[in-house]
Amino acid sequence: MTATPGRILIADDEADLRALLQRYLGDQGLVVRAVDSAEPVERLLARERFDVLVLDVMMPGEDGLALCRRLRAQGETVPILMLTARGDAVDRIVGLEMGADDYLPKPFTPRELLARIEALIRRQRVLGAHAGPAADAGTVRFGAYALHLSQRRLERDGEDVPLSTVEFKLLQALAQHPNRPLGRDRLMVLAHGHDHAATDRSIDVQVMRLRKLIETEPAQPRHIQTVWGLGYVFVPDGRLHGRVAAQPAGDDA
Repeated sequence: MTATPGRILIADDEADLRALLQRYLGDQGLVVRAVDSAEPVERLLARERFDVLVLDVMMPGEDGLALCRRLRAQGETVPILMLTARGDAVDRIVGLEMGADDYLPKPFTPRELLARIEALIRRQRVLGAHAGPAADAGTVRFGAYALHLSQRRLERDGEDVPLSTVEFKLLQALAQHPNRPLGRDRLMVLAHGHDHAATDRSIDVQVMRLRKLIETEPAQPRHIQTVWGLGYVFVPDGRLHGRVAAQPAGDDA
């Protein structure tokens, strides 16, 4: 493992298993959060950075497969490892087709789960493709700008840049997920909540307006780049990392 502890989110309805994994993985230097259903997962992903999401397939309410599919449809890129009591090859294939990165049938040893988690973390850190909310929740710096989250204020070279509430919320959602491609639906939820009525076009218009505020050349954006077929990615240093093909876009992006 690297010097930075891996952060793991586990969703499993078996209390004994959650306690065991929290204790064992914690003893191995990982930071572990564990919940008993799918319901709190999305909220935690929006608020914190995790390196791996471990999902039990058979959970009450929304099952792990359905949650995996929905998260991927929203543009969530965190590596997902599925746990299931069903070892049939068809079930494994279905999980992988829905966007899971790995699949571990129950029963399993905690050591095997640890090995798979460490492999996923190594792969993501080599690719540099996934990052969660910014570790510094106070200020996010990019280019000549400093976004002060707690003060809801944007500065450029020490001078305030006026932002509307809508513009601030969108920039905050992007800045808290650096180098992480976000689908339009996911971005709308992060910026405005689940109940906000909006269309893909409306988020595109909001991005276009934000680019005009922060980009030197809005038609060739460096910090808010388009990920074709998905949505957008915030790039603090102006250079996209990993394998995501983000292209510059003009007013129609």
